[in-house]
Amino acid sequence: MGKVSVSMLSADFSHLARSCNMVNESPAWGFHLDIMDGVFVPNISYGFPVIEAIAKHAKKPLDAHLMVVEPSRYYQRYKDSGIDWLTVHYEACPHLNRDLQEIRRLGMKAGIALNPATPVSLLDQAIYYADLVLIMSVNPGFGGQAFIESSYEKIEQLNRMRNEKHLDFLIQVDGGIQDGNAGKLYKKGADILVAGNYVFKAKDPIAAISAIT
Repeated sequence: MGKVSVSMLSADFSHLARSCNMVNESPAWGFHLDIMDGVFVPNISYGFPVIEAIAKHAKKPLDAHLMVVEPSRYYQRYKDSGIDWLTVHYEACPHLNRDLQEIRRLGMKAGIALNPATPVSLLDQAIYYADLVLIMSVNPGFGGQAFIESSYEKIEQLNRMRNEKHLDFLIQVDGGIQDGNAGKLYKKGADILVAGNYVFKAKDPIAAISAIT
């Protein structure tokens, strides 16, 4: 069906290596790292020491989602910490094209994230500089929220934009992902689904990942 990026925000941080090994052994595509600064979103997650700890154990791509203001201050540090895919928010980057170009220059794949209320049409020009677009299907900042149904329409619009412009960026969806909506999301055009609570609260996390892959 598609790819799954497992959100480590929902992992048991007292057994971080064990959680990383589970993802390594699963059919997941990669590790999704939610970086929050308490300013852009009303929550704080983790910083470079935790990213570097995950990188030591990860055998799959590290896919970082920056929910921070002034993200460009640390692009080089993210690269040095082992990040492969770096996604910044449209809403936090007044010079988005420049940010995406700099992320690529440093050797990472560049992504754009959109809050639920931000329309896809605003990416008409920036999309040429992106390797990935992340559609937030919940309001960013907290895990475990319910899926916002209008996200399906945004995914369809983005997929149509991709086809019309003959581009090959990936469409990622984050928030409220579970086995009941994964199939429909892939059908609408999603390539990568981000799942955290759904995976780590399951009795069998690897089976849960397999169910939405």
